[in-house]
Amino acid sequence: MRDAARFFEMKRKGEKIAMLTAYDAPTARAEAEGGVDVILVGDSVGTNMLGYSSERDVQLADIAHHTRAVRRGAPRVYVISDLPWQTYRTPQEAVANAKILVEAGADMVKFEGPLPEIVRAIKAEGIAVCCHLGLEPQNHEEKRLKGKTAAEARKLVEDAKTLDAAGMDMLVLEVIPEDVAEVVTQAIKAPTIGIGGGRKTDGQVLVIVDVLGFTDANFKHNKRYADVGAAMRAAAAAYVAEVHSGAFPAEANAFKMPKEERAAFLG
Repeated sequence: MRDAARFFEMKRKGEKIAMLTAYDAPTARAEAEGGVDVILVGDSVGTNMLGYSSERDVQLADIAHHTRAVRRGAPRVYVISDLPWQTYRTPQEAVANAKILVEAGADMVKFEGPLPEIVRAIKAEGIAVCCHLGLEPQNHEEKRLKGKTAAEARKLVEDAKTLDAAGMDMLVLEVIPEDVAEVVTQAIKAPTIGIGGGRKTDGQVLVIVDVLGFTDANFKHNKRYADVGAAMRAAAAAYVAEVHSGAFPAEANAFKMPKEERAAFLG
């Protein structure tokens, strides 16, 4: 397994960590070729790729399946895989399910919420742990900014310190004020990864379908680097039109028999 110590060293040196989600081998391969530091097989696969209505619908088998695909596409990149909703209700359950994801190819597992006992249990088995605070998609039905009051911000910082003391290896901070993310980042040893956490975290993560613009939806915390959705729709429409018109396949797309074999066949 690849070593999480690299990311602590990057934090120490002030080097930013670049993370992206991926759910399949071709995407993972492209991200690896692009130099990504970490690939996250997130439960966002459910709403973005599997047609589920919520992250809560994602099953452990889904994450394991997509982790294997990502590992095949990016055999040398560090991979983090999400433990889905209600797969870490007890330390024993968390450990058993974490081992399934590691066997599928994960270097580290991630879960949501301030659960130091889960960190300690998984770490005791020699498995690296990423925690997740702020907006927790599995636990929060209302997708809104978290930590915007002084009380919420203080609790978030204290939760991060507690998880850090338990031995977490990384912390995702989702949709929280930049100044809160900065305090958390300075208060803990583990590297922080922001998604809607502003500029002061140790690294960033975005969802690949948002980066590529698969849909018209966009988010304040996201930056589109391509408009793949429009290209996909245009390509599909062009293909359908050419099939309907008979323009595709053309002669260039057809295979021919050798002349002598054709004569014998039709003879």
